Formats: sequence, C-alpha cells, structure tokens
Amino acid sequence: MRHLLLATISMVLAGQAAAGNWNADLRYRHEYVDDAAFAEDANADTLRLRLGWSGELGHGFSAGAELEGVAELGERFNSGANGRTAYPAVPDARALELNRAWLSWRGDKLGATLGRQRLLLDNQRFVGNVGWRQNEQTFDALLLEYAPAAALTFRYAWAGRVHRVAGDEARDPLARERQLDAHFLNAAWTSAAGTLVGYGYWLDDRDLATASSRTFGLRWTGQRELGPGQFGWALDTAHQHEHADNPRDFSLGYLLVEPSWKQAGLTWKLGLERLEGNGVVGFQTPLATLHAFNGWADKFGTTPADGLEDRYASVSGPLAGGRLGWTLTWHDFSADRGGADYGREWDASLSFPLPGNLKGLVKLADYRSDGFARDTRKAWLQLEWNFGSGS
Repeated sequence: MRHLLLATISMVLAGQAAAGNWNADLRYRHEYVDDAAFAEDANADTLRLRLGWSGELGHGFSAGAELEGVAELGERFNSGANGRTAYPAVPDARALELNRAWLSWRGDKLGATLGRQRLLLDNQRFVGNVGWRQNEQTFDALLLEYAPAAALTFRYAWAGRVHRVAGDEARDPLARERQLDAHFLNAAWTSAAGTLVGYGYWLDDRDLATASSRTFGLRWTGQRELGPGQFGWALDTAHQHEHADNPRDFSLGYLLVEPSWKQAGLTWKLGLERLEGNGVVGFQTPLATLHAFNGWADKFGTTPADGLEDRYASVSGPLAGGRLGWTLTWHDFSADRGGADYGREWDASLSFPLPGNLKGLVKLADYRSDGFARDTRKAWLQLEWNFGSGS
C-alpha cells in the first residue's frame, strides 16, 4: 500500500497534474469548551490547510493526492499531542500528513479505487471520514463498486489501516492509527418505495482487540409528496457480535427511527436512536463520523456499557433567501439497560457565506448532565476558504 501511495505522488510530480485540477482549502476554527470536569476552560484556535490534485489518466484511470496540515495557534486546550491535560480535549492536534493518495479505474458498471482514501458508507453511522475535525479520518483501502443496473449498487471495501483524527503526534499510540483487517459489504436498491440497503461490516482491529466486531443490518430511507409538504423517513436496524480476537462475548442491537416533514422551506425531524448495552459493553461504531450523532457536545463517542437511547427533535431551514442556513436540535439521553437518565442537550448552528469564496459557521452545544459525565458547553466559530483550479 505504501508503494502505491508513493507511485501516485510520483505521477503528480512527473507532470500528470497539468491535465487535472489543483484544489485547496483553508479552514480556521475557534473552539471553546466549558466542561465542569475541568477547572480550566479550553480555547482552541487551529488552522488547517489542504492541498491536492486529481485528474484523468486515460483509459478509465484517474488519480489524486492530497496533503493536510494543521497548526495549533494557542496552548489553552488539550489537543492529545500537546500534553496540556489540565484543559478539556479539543482533538485538533498539529499535523502534517499525506491525507489521501489514490488510483482509480471506472468502467461502465464496475469501478475500483486503491490507496489512501475516504470511505463514506450511507449516513456514516458505521464508517465515515469524521469531516468535522481538522484532521480527517482516512483509510488505506481497496474499494470496489458494481452497478449492474441504475437502481442497484454493490460496494465492497477492504481496509488495512485507519488514520485517525488525533494525528501522528498523539501521545496515545492507539489514537494515531490502527492496523485493521476490515471488510465492508454494502448493497443498495432504489425503487418507488425508497432506498433499501443491506450491509455487513467485519472489523478486525489488530491493535485493539476489544474494538473488533461484526455487524449486520438493514436501512430503509425515502420520501413522499403529501399535500403541501414532503414526508420522509429513515429506518435502520442492526445486530452486532464480537469478532476475531475480541475476548468479550456479546450480542447487541441497534435501532434508528427518524420520520421527517418538509414544508415551506423548513425540515422537521423526530428521532429515536437506540444502541443496546449489556452492562459490560455497548454497541460501538468506532469508525463512524461520531460528531454527527448523539449531540455535538460529543459526550457519547463511546457507547456506555448500559447502552444509549437518544430521543431527539430538530428543525432546520434557510434564511435571507437561502443564503443562510440554521439548525436547532434537542436531545434526551438515557440508558438502554435500566433506563437511567444520562442528560439533555441543545444544539444550534448558523452557516453563512462571505465574499471571496469564504464560508462561515457558528455552532453551539449545551449538555446538561443528569448523572452521566458533567455539564458541558461548547461554542465554535469557523471560517473556510476554498480555492484552486477545481473550486
């Protein structure tokens, strides 16, 4: 795999890039964390720069490479690499890494991508790139895609390594990267009744055996025009067992029920997400884009041993003729096993454009504990600028 990454970069440096696109993005973020478990508040200022190229090589082949650098512009937070453990964690450590380097081939119905790449499966509840953090999660992987018909797609991925968001300088070696023998199988069929996905994920974590699992599930999503609005739904159910060298013995379920209604530009959602726990271990999704689930305060990145039940409601929509976008979400968290209250959380965001291809974002999260973790408030201000020949 490392030889392929070097070969891909060599193609770019050899002049193939002239026929492709250069892309770059610069993202500044201020993150404030007030966590009652710490005497100090975190104030993290970080800056990320990505530089990449992608282009066609002919005969169905394409390639790309991307460098990613993260700078810490202050010291009043625990990045996981700076040793400042008196402050709450903000896992955006300094880094300079090869984020992606891939070679791809596409035919009429079959495609393959080999190298360091993003793996984004469905809503990223099980496998994703954690795009919220400054250092993206990527995989050294082989991805195969087969579409025998317009409505039917099969995807298989083998991943041998995951590069995690904490970066190569994290003090905990397990937070940097993990050796895997992971197999992801995903089949999607779209019809008038919606999109039905069946999936099986076999995760063998060679560095942390207790993270190994096998998961099988079904996901159904769709939408219907009803009178003045649009009704939508997402239903997902899965079951998880130990796998490979995991010494634990468990059989745990997962359930998502999320109806939605869209009318007059507003989207309303109600949701119930349940991750079972048996008192020793909970249903886990360690490769997911976790920030997108169970509250932006990130209190449930690891499912508690008694599991998690997240009841939530959200509303989102545009402002200023669609130039601005806003979201408001409420969560009520409790244990799946025993029903103990964990806490409640409000989340809010506002996105807005600025001149010169610049985008802005303000986000807030307010978690109030009822016995799990401690009260936590977070606030973010983010500015992102995209530029380059492919922008």
